[in-house]
Amino acid sequence: MDILKRNKPFIGLLLLCVAIAFVSPDFRTTGNFLIILRQTSINFIIALGMTLVILTGGIDLSVGSILAFSSAVSAWLLASGYHAGLAICAALLIGAACGLINGIFISYGKLQPFIMTLVSMTIFRGLTLVFTDGRPINAGENLTFEFVGNGYIFGIPFPIILMIFLFALAYYLLNWTRFGRYIYAIGGNEDASRLAGINVEINKTAVYIACGILSAIAGIILTSRLAGAQPTAGTGYELDAIAAAVVGGTSLAGGIGNIQGTFAGALIIGVLSNALNLLKVSSYYQTIVKGLVILIAVLIDQPFGRKIVMTLLQKIKGRKL
Repeated sequence: MDILKRNKPFIGLLLLCVAIAFVSPDFRTTGNFLIILRQTSINFIIALGMTLVILTGGIDLSVGSILAFSSAVSAWLLASGYHAGLAICAALLIGAACGLINGIFISYGKLQPFIMTLVSMTIFRGLTLVFTDGRPINAGENLTFEFVGNGYIFGIPFPIILMIFLFALAYYLLNWTRFGRYIYAIGGNEDASRLAGINVEINKTAVYIACGILSAIAGIILTSRLAGAQPTAGTGYELDAIAAAVVGGTSLAGGIGNIQGTFAGALIIGVLSNALNLLKVSSYYQTIVKGLVILIAVLIDQPFGRKIVMTLLQKIKGRKL
């Protein structure tokens, strides 16, 4: 029973895949699975950072705007003839700087994460629009940069390999380092963590910096795939990232969750989007479905929601669980 509870996201993912496979034969192809993983890579990388933030009891609504800003700068540098390495480093530095701003105001300024990141989301999006003048930026042809989003290694798309590497790195960070233990401790009880000698402010700031860098990495992949940057890039990506983390079992109250669950949650969102596309469901309805998925996941996370679910299951089975 404990194994089932710990692997609820993966069980849900398996059941979803089986159900869709019966409805759509095109879903079962190897090529489609690679497409799902490739499309999921961007959301999962952002969701990694979101998971770290939520584990500390916070939230980051600015990830989509950070993605757009870092993406625009990297595309501009490439269009200006600069080396791909410089464009990538600039994007990562911008992501880190944006995360640092969020972290300082939240950790040291004691602003609520929701309010601060809502403000920074607006500011970073505005900076992107000013920088691009509201127009797309064509990055031009650069084989090195294009490899990030479109390259293959042994037949596997590079974004998938990068996603797996970041997953392994985040897993190690959370489970085998002092910093990972501090993240869980801060999310569990911030005051107790401070009394235990943990520097809450520095660690929380570091988490937001990591979230900003991961958002920038996702922006680099997106820019590489599209060979350019859009001023509206990343709009709504915070919704998908939060959905992946919450569906994967990360509690919005903080202190509970893991990277494996977020990976399963991101795949659930990706599989769901892919299935709706195969079934030719309008993108407008897809947004509604994603919102409902988040609502159900949050309800299950709450005692009241769990009671409702248990009651429904009792009625379905006709007996007490």
